[in-house]
Amino acid sequence: MDQQLQRLKEQIQDLPNSPGVYIMKDGAGRVLYVGKSKDLRKRVFSYASGNRDVKTAMLVRKIRTVEYIATANEYEALLLENNLIKKWKPHYNINLKDGKSYPVIRITNEEYPRVFKTRTMVSDGSHYFGPFTDVGSVDLYLELIEKLFPLRKCRGKLKKRYAPCLYYHIGRCSAPCAGKISKEEYQKIADSLKHLLQGNARDLLGTLKKQMQEASLQRRYEEAAKLRDAAAAVEASLVHQSVEDFTRLTRDYIGCVMRDQMVSIAAFQMREGKMLDQELHRGESFSDEQEALESFLSQYYLEEEDIPETIYVSHPVDAELLERLLKERTGRKAQIRCPQRGKHLRIMAMVLQNASMDADRRQRAREHTAVLEQLKQALDLPKLPVRIEGFDIAHLSGSYPAASLVSFRNGVPDKAQYRTYHIKSLGGKVDDYEALREVTARRYTRLINEHKPLPDLVLIDGGTGQVNAVKEILDALGLEDLPVAGLAKEFEEIHFPGSRRPLRLPEGSEALKLLQAVRDETHRVATGFSTSLRAKDVSFTVLESIEGIGRKRSECIMRTFGSLEKTAAAGADELSKRCSIPLKTAERVIGRLKEAGGS
Repeated sequence: MDQQLQRLKEQIQDLPNSPGVYIMKDGAGRVLYVGKSKDLRKRVFSYASGNRDVKTAMLVRKIRTVEYIATANEYEALLLENNLIKKWKPHYNINLKDGKSYPVIRITNEEYPRVFKTRTMVSDGSHYFGPFTDVGSVDLYLELIEKLFPLRKCRGKLKKRYAPCLYYHIGRCSAPCAGKISKEEYQKIADSLKHLLQGNARDLLGTLKKQMQEASLQRRYEEAAKLRDAAAAVEASLVHQSVEDFTRLTRDYIGCVMRDQMVSIAAFQMREGKMLDQELHRGESFSDEQEALESFLSQYYLEEEDIPETIYVSHPVDAELLERLLKERTGRKAQIRCPQRGKHLRIMAMVLQNASMDADRRQRAREHTAVLEQLKQALDLPKLPVRIEGFDIAHLSGSYPAASLVSFRNGVPDKAQYRTYHIKSLGGKVDDYEALREVTARRYTRLINEHKPLPDLVLIDGGTGQVNAVKEILDALGLEDLPVAGLAKEFEEIHFPGSRRPLRLPEGSEALKLLQAVRDETHRVATGFSTSLRAKDVSFTVLESIEGIGRKRSECIMRTFGSLEKTAAAGADELSKRCSIPLKTAERVIGRLKEAGGS
C-alpha cells in the first residue's frame, strides 16, 4: 500500500494547478472514476493524503494510474466530465439507475378508462395521483375505489360480451362490455373518481366515519372495522395530496444522502402547486455530497425534457456553473437554490428523509449480504442463500400435529411467505420424520407445479435423521441440487444429508445467528399453531355443549374475547351485547364457565 501511494504521489506531481478532469484507472486500464476540479493537483492530492476516510481508501487501493485533461475553466471541466461519464460509465461514479419509486394511482386515457396502481408513468394522457409512500394504504384505497367507482378491469380495447363477468355481479364493474351502462354514464363515474383523487375526498371521509359510528353502535363490529380501515386509507391519501400550495411555479427538490461510498438521491417534482412524482436514484461515489449532486444534476437534466423553473438542492453547489450548462445545452433557464428557511426547507426535509431511508435500506442489505456470504462459505452452498425456508413439527403426545414453514429473505423474516400445515398422514402416531416428509412434499410439489422459485436453502429444526427424511422427498421430486441442512439444539450443530459430518460454527458467528433465528422462528410458529388448534378444539367443545350456543355463536364468542377465561371475566351483560346473544343464554354460558373453573 505504501508503494502504491508513493506511485500515486509521483503521478500527482505532473498534474497542473488548473481546471480540468482527472481519470483514475486500475491495473487493467479500466476507468474507475472520473472527476472534475478547478485545481487538479490539489483535488487529486486529497486522495493520497493521510486523512482518507474508508470509502476513499477503498478506491485508492485499486488506482494504478491517474490521467488528466486540462480545460480553460471549470465550466468546460463540467461539460467534459459529463461526456466522459456517459462514455465510460465508471463503476464509482453516480449512475442514473432508478431505485424503487413509490406507487401512484393511474386513470388511463382510454374510451372506457381503467384505474389501477403502478410505479411506471407513461406520457399518453393518463391521469396520475400520488405518490403514496404507504403501499398498504393505497391498496385499501383502491379497494374502496373499486366499490364506489365500478370501472372495468379488463385490459386493452373494450371487447363486446353477451354477458358480464364476475366483477359486475359483485359490484366491482359497471359492465360497459355488455351494454349495462352508456358511455356517457361511464365517463361520469371516471370524472367523479378524478374529482375525488384531486383532493376532494373530505366528503367521502365524513360519510365513512359516520357509517363506521353507526355500525359500531349497532354492534356490527367487523363492518365497523372495515369502514375504519377505509377511512384511514382516505386520510392517508389526503395527507399526500396536502403537499401542495397555491403557486403555479414548476419546482424540483433534489436531496442527496451518502453512507460511506453509497449515494441515494431523491428527486421530487412539484407541478401545478402539487407534488406529483418522486424518483430514487442510486449509485456509488468517492466524492462528497456537493460533487455527487453536481454530477447528478449535470447528467439528469440534460436527459430531461421537463426542466423546472427552480431546482432546490440539499447541499450547496456551483449554481452559476450548472445554470449556464442547462441554458446552453437545453435552451431552458432554471434557477438552482439551496433552501435555508420556510416551506422549501420543510419540503427538502421530507425529500432528505426519503433519501435517508433508502440509504439505510441499502446499508442494511449490504450488511445482510456479508452474513449470507459467510453462511454460503461455511455450508459450502452453490450460491448465496438469499431465500431460506425453515420447517418444524409440533404436537402434544401425538395430538394436534402441526407444521410450520417460515421464510427469510436477505436474512430478514418474510412473513408474507409463512405457512402452517395440518399434518394428515400420521393417524395419531408420533413420527416427526413422516410429518416432515409430508409437509415438504406438499410444499415443493406445489412450487414445482406452479412454476414458482425454489429457496436457496432448506433448514430443518433437527438432526441428521430429520434432514435425511427431507432429502428423500427432495430427491424423489427431482430436486437433488436443492441444499438442505438441520440445526439441532444440542451443541447447536449443523447436520447434513448422508455421511457428511456435522459442523459446529464458532459461538457468536453471524452465520450461526442467522440459522438460529430461522430455527427458533420455525419452532415458535409451529408451537403456536399447534397450541391454537388445541385451544380452539377445547373451547369450542365447551361452548357448543351449552344450550343455545351453536357453531356461529361459539365462533363469535372466541373471536370477540379470545379465550374462555376472558369470556367468563366479561360477564353476562357484556357477552350479550357484544355477541348479540339473548341475556338468558349469556347468563347460562357464564354460569357454565364458572362452574367449570373458567373464572
